[in-house]
Amino acid sequence: MSTAPALWRSRGVAAWLLWPLSLLFRLVSALRRAAFRAGLLRADRLPVPVIVVGNIIAGGAGKTPLTLYLARALAERGWRPLIVTRGYGGRADAVHEVGTQADFAESGDEPVLLARCSGLPVWVGRRRADAARAGLTAHPECDLVLCDDGMQHYALARDIEVAVLDRRGVMNGFHLPAGPLREPIARLRTVDAVVLNGLPAAPGDVRATFRMRLLGERFHQLDAPERKAVAADLRGLRLHAVAGIGEPARFFDHLRALGLEFVAHPFPDHHAYTAQDLVFADCDALLLTEKDAVKCHGLSDTPMWVLPVEAHLDPDLAGYIATRLAELKHGSTSS
Repeated sequence: MSTAPALWRSRGVAAWLLWPLSLLFRLVSALRRAAFRAGLLRADRLPVPVIVVGNIIAGGAGKTPLTLYLARALAERGWRPLIVTRGYGGRADAVHEVGTQADFAESGDEPVLLARCSGLPVWVGRRRADAARAGLTAHPECDLVLCDDGMQHYALARDIEVAVLDRRGVMNGFHLPAGPLREPIARLRTVDAVVLNGLPAAPGDVRATFRMRLLGERFHQLDAPERKAVAADLRGLRLHAVAGIGEPARFFDHLRALGLEFVAHPFPDHHAYTAQDLVFADCDALLLTEKDAVKCHGLSDTPMWVLPVEAHLDPDLAGYIATRLAELKHGSTSS
């Protein structure tokens, strides 16, 4: 099951009752975008290129694995990215750097995951421009800002936008709160690339589309990462799988594709686990996503196995972005 509200999946009675509010939301968001375009509201321009990864719907669609893919791939091409994110779910409001041992309760689960998996500087702040400037000051070697989940944060000027949609698509096509849309579908025509995470086709005409697959077959034990396992090693155990991500069903389907049988336990996105959440009868081992793993250390004596996944893009999104960055650099040099 998805953690998206059930009313978003169809244009039922509840969605239609909320439809007038969705019209108001759409009007307000459109006026806000227009104010930034007209210069009535100021967007901060940074001294380095800015890439924003986001989407037009509420909830997770695969933005964080896509951000990690771009961070690694662009670093391999010689860029030195700084990752900036809001830090949803974290208590800290002040701009700060997120280390690999950071407390998810302070910084948010996704920033901690980004810091641990990328090996790059990760900065968090409600105002992304402030976080980016602080990060660039602390890490002057960085020559690129990669913003995770900032498409609607127009206070940060951006050079390249990448929108990701998962297999749920735009669901009923209504704006919040009657549906999942934060911006109209037509907004996809203005981004540089649309990434489809299990969705057969993009809604409407877009500039460039890329298909993303999240691949992973090798588990590691949460409290002993040096211990590895593949699905065959776990078969025959009484398994329970937990997932507190945008669409838990994606993780459960991945496990089934590996040939595993388990009891599925979906939780809300960014769920802060307690020990009681992980108590299940007849359980030999727990299966976790990487995002959930950062919040589950020490919560259970039952062995917890984490499945890392990596995004694979077809065609080469990183190459496409690198070309766009080169064009931007050449354009600024020429001018």
